[in-house]
Amino acid sequence: MTVWLCLTKQWLQSQDNQGIRQKQKVFKRAESPRMDILLAAVLGELTTRSINFFIGKSFKPTALDVEDRLCRILLRAQVIVDEAMGRQITSQAMLQQLDMLREAMYQGYYILDTFRYQYRNKEEARGQVLSHSFFVSKVNTLQGLCSSSRKKEIFEQMQKSLDHLSSMILDVQELVIFMMSYPCIYHQPYSMHLLLGNCMFGRQMETEVVVNFLLHTRPHASEKLEVLPIVGPYKVGKSTLVAHVCKDERVRNHFSQILFLRDHDFAGYDLAKFREGYEMEHRSLVSNSNKDGRLLIVLELVDDLNEDAWSRLYSASIHHLSSGSKIIVTSQSDKIMKFGTTQALRMKFLSHEAYWYFFKTLAFGSMDPKMHPRLAHLAMEIAKMLNPCFIGAKMTACLLRDNFDIHLWYKVLGFLRVQMKTNLLKFGGRPFDLVNQKRPAYIGRMATPSEDAVLYDEHQCSSQEEIPKISVQDVVYGSVKAHGKFKVLGWRSQILPYHNYIFTCEIRELKTRAPKRKRSMKH
Repeated sequence: MTVWLCLTKQWLQSQDNQGIRQKQKVFKRAESPRMDILLAAVLGELTTRSINFFIGKSFKPTALDVEDRLCRILLRAQVIVDEAMGRQITSQAMLQQLDMLREAMYQGYYILDTFRYQYRNKEEARGQVLSHSFFVSKVNTLQGLCSSSRKKEIFEQMQKSLDHLSSMILDVQELVIFMMSYPCIYHQPYSMHLLLGNCMFGRQMETEVVVNFLLHTRPHASEKLEVLPIVGPYKVGKSTLVAHVCKDERVRNHFSQILFLRDHDFAGYDLAKFREGYEMEHRSLVSNSNKDGRLLIVLELVDDLNEDAWSRLYSASIHHLSSGSKIIVTSQSDKIMKFGTTQALRMKFLSHEAYWYFFKTLAFGSMDPKMHPRLAHLAMEIAKMLNPCFIGAKMTACLLRDNFDIHLWYKVLGFLRVQMKTNLLKFGGRPFDLVNQKRPAYIGRMATPSEDAVLYDEHQCSSQEEIPKISVQDVVYGSVKAHGKFKVLGWRSQILPYHNYIFTCEIRELKTRAPKRKRSMKH
């Protein structure tokens, strides 16, 4: 009996142990798939990273590979930017994002063109000879680019621009979808140079900021008159921006009248007289369907405006203008920013990369710069001499586009270098800066090197006024017969506000030294 009980107990214990082992096996079988999946994921990630590491170490993309990829990503950015230019986008966040993409695109094109037309063609350009009466030397504008350090620098800039643009393209995917919901502004012409020659370049964000200010009233601003200050250096495009905004159909339908005033108009000005009638040349008549009588006043200041004069204008405006009227003040001085009821709009000149894109498009027109790499290289050097002058860019680009002759382009580059050097030595500044400061500027005469030409004071006149028949382009690049002081046409703007820029020019004969006669030798 005792033996039987012992055997029974041992058998039960063996059955319990067997059940426990079976449960452990079941649990392990259930847990095994999870561990396998986790282990496979870890091993896969380690394998991928290892492969990428070894590929990165063993395979480095060549400059031509990066050039091809950068060219393709720039094309994608170009499509987005061009589409945005034709849309009435009102979202400020979208406009800021598009402005960042546009600037990155300009930088990408600039470094790509630097690689294509300066570094890759350095050997061909080095041997060219530039012949000019002022300047005879070997053209070696790529001095320093030939070094290995410069080659590495250009390659790194291309790679950096490629990575930056690729990241930005991914960021604007949703923006592209939302952008299609905004109405179209215009249909682009066949050639981009026609568009840039007849519209405002690179100011879409600033335009929509001003339009948004004019069409919308802030919640707590109903009791007072809203003022937007626009600040920027001379010739940056403040008047052009405001003129384009006032031409916008949305703005013209929103205001009953638009009044343009300058410093001399403002002196002793009585706003109450406007209701009785003001000079037509200062008034822009708009849609009469607006019965609210809202008025837009555009005050363009050349000099500073003291606080007493501003207080009189602002106080009179509050009493005599209807609710919803607005004031825009433009000036070179930052002091007007304190008159604003909203954040001032500060305008700057184009970046060097954006200016090159603008000049290249105008100079080559419908021609592809890749088909003329030597001319493209010269155009980059010419743009450096002209930046940031819009008038100089348009005048010189027109000459180059009409004459696809490499000898002429070399001659223009040499002439502009001498012009720059002469102004720095004689007048202590660049031609564009001297003109803006109302100081004399040497312009020279490329076709008649025996004569000297200097520009003096400049003023603007409307498109209705009579203009001189001789232009600055005729004096600089032509063979016009004139001497002494006379008026010349600097530029006739094809965009709003259609100003004509008039200069006083003086042409003088250069003094030539008489050759020394040899003394006769006696014995």
